[in-house]
Amino acid sequence: MTNAERGTTVADTAAGRLQTLFEGHRLTPTQRRIAHSMVRRAADVPFLSSVELAELAGVSQPSVTRFAVALGFDGYPALRKHLREVAPAEQSADAGSYNEYQQAVEAEIENLKHLAELLADPRPLQKAGRLLAGSRPLPVLGLRAAASQAYGFAYFAAKVHPDVRLLNEGGTMIHDRIEAAVRAGATALLCFALPRHPREVVDTLTFAKGAGLTVVTVADSAFAPVAKASDLLLPAAVGTGLAFDTACAPMLLGRVLLEAMCDDLPDAQARLEEFDAGAAARGLFVE
Repeated sequence: MTNAERGTTVADTAAGRLQTLFEGHRLTPTQRRIAHSMVRRAADVPFLSSVELAELAGVSQPSVTRFAVALGFDGYPALRKHLREVAPAEQSADAGSYNEYQQAVEAEIENLKHLAELLADPRPLQKAGRLLAGSRPLPVLGLRAAASQAYGFAYFAAKVHPDVRLLNEGGTMIHDRIEAAVRAGATALLCFALPRHPREVVDTLTFAKGAGLTVVTVADSAFAPVAKASDLLLPAAVGTGLAFDTACAPMLLGRVLLEAMCDDLPDAQARLEEFDAGAAARGLFVE
């Protein structure tokens, strides 16, 4: 079913409308931080004051005003008025009766719906799959909150890709490991980047690009701090309703990216069958 048949597009979602609004504007690092915070709290933004948005983004209130002007509005009130006008006319009738745990789940469902809409154009994902499939070896980076995402991708990717190198611990050795991958023939690096974004990740991606690698990044927003150090960024929003962020959409995007990579690995199916045969012979899994 197409977007038209469903009657919805990426721009119909709160986060999608914001990303469309920001496209084509040259934003300063501070303004990108505001944009990133707005995408993460897309449903709430039309109802936040400039002071509240400034606190959310960790910037000054005048920075929020300058940001609105940079987008072509007279000021923040005009921007907020615009966002309220384009907000969905109807809210879920049951939303007000949800407890905080249910609200977190509902928010993740919305993140997954938005991801599905983004994937209506498969070309960025397919391009990323080709880049990763063609890199031998393939370094996979993920630090702190994103370490588990990188580990999960690398675990499965190693079953179909001949040389996957997991980089999920920072420190002074990480640049050495990237240089070693480049010397071995690596052409691309996959990064998972989730908030709060460690400065070390941005520095490492900058180093990787300088070493000649094409950087593919799965991040929580197209306006995440890692965007400037990425050649191809695939966004998937995280949930922020609980004490710790939830990352269902980035995890699913990682699995979809694995599928795209397999499509460009002609021996992927044979490798999987070989693994299954070996696992059966060893009694590796409980039947």
